[in-house]
Amino acid sequence: MARARKRARQRRRAKSLIGSMQEFLTPAVFKQVRNVSKRRKCPRWDLHPLLYILLLTTYCCGDSLPEKFEAARSFYVICCPKRKRPGKSFTGFEKAIAKLPMPILRALAAGMRQRIEATFGERWKVGGFIPLGCDGTRQACPRTAELEQSMGTSSKEGSSPMLWNTSIIHLTLGFPYCWRLGKGGKASERSHLLFMLRWLPAAALIVADAGYVGYDVVGAMLGKAFFLIRMSSMATFYTEAQEPLEEFRDGIVYYWPKKQQKESKPPIRGRLLRIHSVRHKTDVWLFTNVEDPQRLSLETAATCYRWRWENEGFFRTYKRTLKKVTLMGRTVAQVHREAEASMIATQLLLCQGAVAMPAPQNGDLPAMCSPRGVLLEVRREIAGRHGKEPFRDRIARAQRERRERTSAKQKREWPRRKPHTPPHPPILLKLSKKQKIKIQRYLQAA
Repeated sequence: MARARKRARQRRRAKSLIGSMQEFLTPAVFKQVRNVSKRRKCPRWDLHPLLYILLLTTYCCGDSLPEKFEAARSFYVICCPKRKRPGKSFTGFEKAIAKLPMPILRALAAGMRQRIEATFGERWKVGGFIPLGCDGTRQACPRTAELEQSMGTSSKEGSSPMLWNTSIIHLTLGFPYCWRLGKGGKASERSHLLFMLRWLPAAALIVADAGYVGYDVVGAMLGKAFFLIRMSSMATFYTEAQEPLEEFRDGIVYYWPKKQQKESKPPIRGRLLRIHSVRHKTDVWLFTNVEDPQRLSLETAATCYRWRWENEGFFRTYKRTLKKVTLMGRTVAQVHREAEASMIATQLLLCQGAVAMPAPQNGDLPAMCSPRGVLLEVRREIAGRHGKEPFRDRIARAQRERRERTSAKQKREWPRRKPHTPPHPPILLKLSKKQKIKIQRYLQAA
């Protein structure tokens, strides 16, 4: 009976935007957030309206932040009439956000990750793995003296201050799972990925491009997550039998750069895959720690790497659809809070869309939501033009277009963008007798 009442309550909640958001922002999540915020002494703004309005401003239309604030505040007051009334002025809201500790937003993001695992369950697994793509992007910041001094710029001369955002995206559902922010000029995608390993769920399969090549990166991921990383000519592999590079297809190799050999570090055993693309006339070399071909076949690995393009699709949604190409904060504190809150809001938006999609049947991949379509329904709800149809039913129709392309995509010529050249294949050598003896010693010591 208790479970039936809980399911009925969740169905009632899904009739509105606030009810749909509360399926992820549960009282248990806010309890975790409030446990972090014990140092706040009698604030004018309570955490519940402050965080809700902060997230809602990411969705609202408006030419300025005060306009978005007014729309978000009015919607919150209507939907939560029994809650403590939030402040009326945008200046007070801005001061409250500036005083909001970053651990509160990080606790909210941690609570969202727990709700994602509980909500999607087995639905976000594909073939026993949870496919997650990792990539990074830059976001421009205003040209204030504080930001120019603290944030750093890109390599281009005269560029504005930049914030670096490294995000891990679910490749078949499209929402971000976790992210890490850093300075735009000196950020390291590899160090960001290693930091986020502690947040990954069990059975996570990290799919990354050739920018994540490195002995330290691969070694740190062993035992913590499965990986599928594209290799380039910067990587050197060793095989037990001599096999020409042109004939290599799939096999066990040892990743053992010369620097690590001199430092007496053990080799990393794994599986090297060669994916041949007839259409693009290039080979993609992938390295993974899944050695069983039945668990991760060559065809499945090729499909997972094609899904990695979902990272780029998410960045387009975040930066273009939600207009986060340039952040509006004029101080370091404002920029970090804006970026963190907007990422949580985007995660919440895409999770609501993924939950509303119809369940896959007969082993098919789940249908993916249209971020633009879900955002338009959210804005209709905020503006009060939604009608009587439940919110969940309306966003269920916002599905991404599915059609088979009969021609190649047309790539625009962007100014100041260098043409992409695919990485060269890795170096493949045969193990010498001394190296085989060293490997046996490492295996015996382990």
